[in-house]
Amino acid sequence: MKQKVQDSAAAFIMVGSLVLLWICFSLLFFLLRTQRPKNFPPGPRILPLFGNLLQLNLANPMKDLERLSKQYGKVFGFFIGSKPAVVLTGVENIKEALVNKAGDFSGRPLDMLISHVTESKGVILANYGPSWKDHRRFALMTLRNFGLGKQSMEQRILVEVSHVTTCLERSVGKSMSPQTLFHKAASNIVCAILFGVRYDYEDAFLLSVINMITDSTKIANGPWAMIYDTFPMLRGLPLPFQRAFKNFDKLKEMSCNMISQHKKTRTPGQPRDFIDCYLDELEKRGDDPSSFHESQLVMYILDLYLAGTDTTSNTLLTAFLYLSTHPDIQERCQQEIDEVLQDNKCPSFEDRHKMPYVQAVIHESQRVGDIVPLSVFHSTVTDTKLMGYNIPKGTLVIPNLSSALKQENQWKFPHEFNPSNFLDDQGQFVKPEAFMPFSVGPRMCLGEGLARMELFLFLVCLLQRFKFVWPEDAGKPDYTPVFGVTLSPRPYKMDVRLRKNN
Repeated sequence: MKQKVQDSAAAFIMVGSLVLLWICFSLLFFLLRTQRPKNFPPGPRILPLFGNLLQLNLANPMKDLERLSKQYGKVFGFFIGSKPAVVLTGVENIKEALVNKAGDFSGRPLDMLISHVTESKGVILANYGPSWKDHRRFALMTLRNFGLGKQSMEQRILVEVSHVTTCLERSVGKSMSPQTLFHKAASNIVCAILFGVRYDYEDAFLLSVINMITDSTKIANGPWAMIYDTFPMLRGLPLPFQRAFKNFDKLKEMSCNMISQHKKTRTPGQPRDFIDCYLDELEKRGDDPSSFHESQLVMYILDLYLAGTDTTSNTLLTAFLYLSTHPDIQERCQQEIDEVLQDNKCPSFEDRHKMPYVQAVIHESQRVGDIVPLSVFHSTVTDTKLMGYNIPKGTLVIPNLSSALKQENQWKFPHEFNPSNFLDDQGQFVKPEAFMPFSVGPRMCLGEGLARMELFLFLVCLLQRFKFVWPEDAGKPDYTPVFGVTLSPRPYKMDVRLRKNN
């Protein structure tokens, strides 16, 4: 019996020693792996295993990135676990990397939550190369053929504006929350382009898609995504980041169902929407080896949906938050709209050239809203240099667009909502080079053209008919946004009133 106890104790000590040895070797391995490369941008001290994870507020790292930039410079390095990353601060550094050296900096990270969830397919997160170029070119051409920048697209948007107007008319004389209204409207416009379908605002399918996309984007830029990216050994555990995979599995299933329906009802050569155009392209290419195939289309649909909804809806939410709390700015917009659109005629996108102040308010809403503060992460596709530093191939690149949108030497009023940031001394609209809410370079947001048209037509039509007032019992407005892949204003309410001339 005594011998058995001794044997058990010896075995326990041996196992404990092996575990301790494994931990020591693991820490040494991570310490060696996370050494700063030669002439890499300066940054905070790297901790074994964690990298610089503990030096960031995972819920919202923006203030930490600003602090690190002041300490280490406008191009600084840090580590997500063992992965090297470079943060670009300020318009000059962002443009140097993403525009002047776009070929080196246009990759996408391959070993992160968001790339695993999307399988690096589609167009937003696809890696830089011929397939990505083909799909981006196809998307831009197809959107143009469906009327982007033409009256046909205006009509699609104005139809959706009429539904929003109907909803707001039911709220006249009351307080209402616009939180989901603009998201539903933007979703419907994109659905009309992609699927040729419009959904009722209470439709279960529409609400389900919006909820899953919103939930996934919060996870993708939240603490659980950072933990997933830092600790690969935890990826198989049932932690909250698994919800993003489940959401996207359901969304991919919905995309597949849409494609199947289109294959049954389409007439080749007579496309009704984006899916039909892609299926036509597949037929045209036949058996030739190509990057075009149905598995790409599944994620392509989700990419375009995401690019065309969150940015637009959150910018509209930002605009009406500031308009309802700045009645003088709202009134000046309405005065300009009335002067240009006499007799309450329906606006056209071309009317923007006659409305410099309205344009300035829209752009200032985009600047202050700072909707995509860290852009979509890039990656270097080759060993390169930036501002005298060596950046190895595969380095994660984070463009801090927020820093450019608030850069003090670029804006008259960098830290307040003021349309004068986009007006010259004669009151004419001007756009400073630091205005980059959709990023810059070849990988800038696909949905920018559509978003610009939507923002103008929605704002003009709604201000033409309604007055929006901050409720007396609502207290002081909180302009602090909720952090995620896209920033969104905190939920708020506004009073809706009909204007006297309506």
